[in-house]
Amino acid sequence: MARPNPVAEQQNFLWEARDKSGKPVRGEQRAPGQAVLASQLRRQGYAQIKIKKPSVFRSPKAITEKELAIFTRQLATMMKSGVPLLTSFDIIAKGHSNPSMNRLLNDIQADLQTGSSMSQAFAKHPRRFDTLYCSLLSAGEEAGILEGILERLATYKEKALILKSRIKKAMLYPAIILAVAVIVTTAIMLFVVPAFKDLFSSFGADLPAPTLVVMRMSDFFVSYWWLMFGVAGGAGFMFVRARRRSKNLRDRLDVGMLKLPIFGQVLTKASVARWTRTLSTMVAAGVPLVEALESVSAATGNFVFERATRAIQTSVAGGGSLTASMESTGVFPVMVTQMVLIGEESGQLDSMLSKSADFYEAEVDDAVDSLSTLMEPLIMCVLGVLIGGLVIAMYLPIFKMGAVIK
Repeated sequence: MARPNPVAEQQNFLWEARDKSGKPVRGEQRAPGQAVLASQLRRQGYAQIKIKKPSVFRSPKAITEKELAIFTRQLATMMKSGVPLLTSFDIIAKGHSNPSMNRLLNDIQADLQTGSSMSQAFAKHPRRFDTLYCSLLSAGEEAGILEGILERLATYKEKALILKSRIKKAMLYPAIILAVAVIVTTAIMLFVVPAFKDLFSSFGADLPAPTLVVMRMSDFFVSYWWLMFGVAGGAGFMFVRARRRSKNLRDRLDVGMLKLPIFGQVLTKASVARWTRTLSTMVAAGVPLVEALESVSAATGNFVFERATRAIQTSVAGGGSLTASMESTGVFPVMVTQMVLIGEESGQLDSMLSKSADFYEAEVDDAVDSLSTLMEPLIMCVLGVLIGGLVIAMYLPIFKMGAVIK
């Protein structure tokens, strides 16, 4: 009898049941059919099982990086405590309120039940678990140190999340202030200035040049605001679409971002921290250096460091030292190359890379705090000149009238 193809025939199902203690549980899982899923759930000890297909109008909730980091830490903790692997997945899945995450864990658990290795089961979900993640799992399985590898992966993902949040913090404040400035300026141009224009039309006197300029700008806003916002929105949409489709554009943007004043330094330090942290994790797991550099190049998040990593990989594969290969790219700070040199000579490369990552992560944190302190008065000055200039320009005729009356 031909065995059904699990990939081609599996469907998503929502299920409700009661566990051995009588507690109600629910989840979402893929299976070839409702009968097969019911049988699987009964084998896991569930009773009073109800299964249905999800609504076609139901949009799945996205799985966040934070949820994946928490899952990795939970799995590492349970395996370190001696909880069986399949039981660990079952416990973690029950504790998740996100159906998409629940379904992902159930899919991996189903693959493990059929005899797949962890690295193979995780590799079937490349959008959730990248090459680095799966390579480390494979290395841990081969060396018999899976618990330790999961601990390192959990630490790596947690630190990566912290680093990403710091970068977002540096970018978010100026973006919010800029958005507020645009909204306030638009409101003044569309509603405030026209009211003043009606008032000034009864003066019967020549208006100051700044007032006339602002009024003409307001007339343009009132007449063509839909065109301005349409062009801005269309340009933004086209830019995002082009960036998504064109690798060349993404690479140029990566190069340009590192050259930005102030922000470029923060991004460079963040890239160095991510690079050293990733390579440290791979080397500590026992992954060969050339193979580790392959995974690092995909995890850098910036074209400049990706290109440098590939050049380093080629040089190391040809017999060159890691330190000399890094120096030849001209991308890495002297401190990092010196730490790598010490690590190579002492046989503690992973430790030296980890210390470099700690240092640059702290540098990013300090830089973000300094940037916030520096940007706040600068942005206030820009807003003061912009909004204050508009207000003064509209009040100049009133001031002039008051002087004439005196």
